[in-house]
This record gives sequence, C-alpha cells and structure tokens, in this order.
Amino acid sequence: MRIDLHTHTLLSDGELLPIELARRAVAKGHRAIALTDHVSLSTMERVINETRRDCHLASEWDIEVILGVELTHVPASKIDVAITEARRLGAQLIVVHGETISEPVEPGTNRVAVSNPEVDVLAHPGFITLEEAQVAKENGVALEITSRSAHSATNGHVAKIASEIGTKMVVNTDAHYAKDLLSEEEAIVIAMGAGLTKTEAERAVRDNPMEIIRRVRGR
Repeated sequence: MRIDLHTHTLLSDGELLPIELARRAVAKGHRAIALTDHVSLSTMERVINETRRDCHLASEWDIEVILGVELTHVPASKIDVAITEARRLGAQLIVVHGETISEPVEPGTNRVAVSNPEVDVLAHPGFITLEEAQVAKENGVALEITSRSAHSATNGHVAKIASEIGTKMVVNTDAHYAKDLLSEEEAIVIAMGAGLTKTEAERAVRDNPMEIIRRVRGR
C-alpha cells in the first residue's frame, strides 16, 4: 500500500482541506500520508495547530496521517532554528524544500538540510552533489524522487547520485490536488523512469518510507 511523505492542503497552496486530502488518500489505497504544508516561522504555529486537528479526525479511518511541515525558502542560516521550532510545536515529520531548478531557492539550502539529522526528507533537491548526498546518508536524510512536473526534471540526477553513494530515496508526489496522488504501481513507474531498477524502485516506494514512518512513531 502507498505511503506519501510530501503533500499540501489549502493551509498553504493546495486545494483541499487536510481531512479531505486524507480521505482521498484512503480512497487511493494509501496506508500513510504526511500533510506537509509550506511553512516558515511566520505561519508554522498556525499550520501545525490546524493540521493536528484533522490528523486526529482521520484516525477514524484505516490510514496513518502524519503531522508534518515543509520548510520553504527559509534562509539557509536560519533553517536549523526553524527545524527546532517545528519540533517544539509538534511536527512529527520535517521536509525541507530543496534546491529545485524551478524556483530561486537559496544556494546552500541542500547542505544545511542534509546536515541536520532532524530532517526526514530533502524534497526535490535539484543538482545535489555527491558530498551532500554523503552527508544525507550519514544523517539519515532521505532524498526525494518527485512526480511533480515543476521539480521532476532532475529526478535522474538525484537517482544517479543517491545510488552511487547509497543514500536512501523516497518517491513523493508533492501533491497539491487530489489528482496528484499516486497508487503504489504509479509511484514505482516514476522511480524507474528516474533510472532505478525495479528492486531499487520498490525500496524507494515501500521500504524507505516505511522506515521513516517507524522513526516518526518513535518520536
């Protein structure tokens, strides 16, 4: 069953209520979904508090809904501060908006993110370097293979670098709309399209996300 660790609701720039996105994920066959709306220090407390209420509601269904955030366009020098604050406010899972080639993300964001073991996923990391991938591996930060068209142009590069180093990868949708959610089979196709073997793709879609879920449960 599908696990997606990077999604958005109308609490940032998605179109659905958190509870509706959770329900859509149930219908799509997900076993777990993380709600990770874009935040900075300006919106973090409000988004976490509002998302938490729908995470509790969704416990009525056969799905694990994880309270997360995506730290977005935070100055690189302040990312660690934002991570600490997100944890203090109760974020179970932390995604950092990586250096995608489609947005003007501050250079150095990838390096700071992978250097902090409190980060779970570095989203759409663009032209991540071998050195950054090595640091990610050492700190248990997973690199994202994404199905979102604006960010997916460097999937092949990310897959190549991560495979060379042995850094864990996860396949996420960065969903903003219901139609963005993928089945497990569709996610495996995305991973294989990035250049992974069938076995590697299944690991990125099934095993690695489940490992992160277990880590989240232990917090």
